[in-house]
Amino acid sequence: MSGVSVTKAAHDAAPAGDDLVVLSNVNKHFGALHVLQDIDLTIARGEVVVVIGPSGSGKSTLCRTINRLETIDSGAITIDGRPLPQEGRELARLRADVGMVFQSFNLFAHKTVLENVMLGQVKVRRTDKATAESKSRALLDRVGVGAQADKYPAQLSGGQQQRVAIARALAMDPKVMLFDEPTSALDPEMINEVLEVMQQLAREGMTMVVVTHEMGFARSAANRVVFMADGKIVEEAVPDQFFSAPRSDRAKDFLSKILHH
Repeated sequence: MSGVSVTKAAHDAAPAGDDLVVLSNVNKHFGALHVLQDIDLTIARGEVVVVIGPSGSGKSTLCRTINRLETIDSGAITIDGRPLPQEGRELARLRADVGMVFQSFNLFAHKTVLENVMLGQVKVRRTDKATAESKSRALLDRVGVGAQADKYPAQLSGGQQQRVAIARALAMDPKVMLFDEPTSALDPEMINEVLEVMQQLAREGMTMVVVTHEMGFARSAANRVVFMADGKIVEEAVPDQFFSAPRSDRAKDFLSKILHH
């Protein structure tokens, strides 16, 4: 994977798929703080949506509501036409269909890299161990860490651990992948190796929702940029339009600070 360059990707041909993730009039409070305000967002199958905005704008909360890591106060969220289940086995199945990659890698420290990637396949998908191992090794190769399969997470760099986390999510054959600031905990030299894996997934047609501060990734891999501020979606557009001619004053102010500091 290290040979993959960060290039202009999928947004040149916007997907004409059906709707996979639909948020309708979603609201969420943390106490008195109204963190998501009347959010309407539809993500098509095969689309890459990058969510950007200042800290505290609700980006990560939005991402976490899609697999019900955060509950919502009102509104509705559907995935592939089905409302989010409340709890139990249905919720576990949903989380298998919705891959999640966090800021911190959340790998099991006492299990090897290979065991981390196999675990969900065996426990949730009920895949036999031989099949799970074969698939896991192929995925670890795909994200460029196949040689690390028998090591423990603490023996890997942050960039390698995050690529293992991506492989673990992919192992469940998810319908959509959520990335919540996946490079923010990494040293600068490790960021590109993770972004390259994400670029490749975008080119291969994976449906992705990516919360990130990496504007280069947003420009090159997104079909659509969603800009949030103060709990609201302020603006959404294709990357070229958003970065060259943002419509809202809030987005103009944000970009002037991000791109010209």
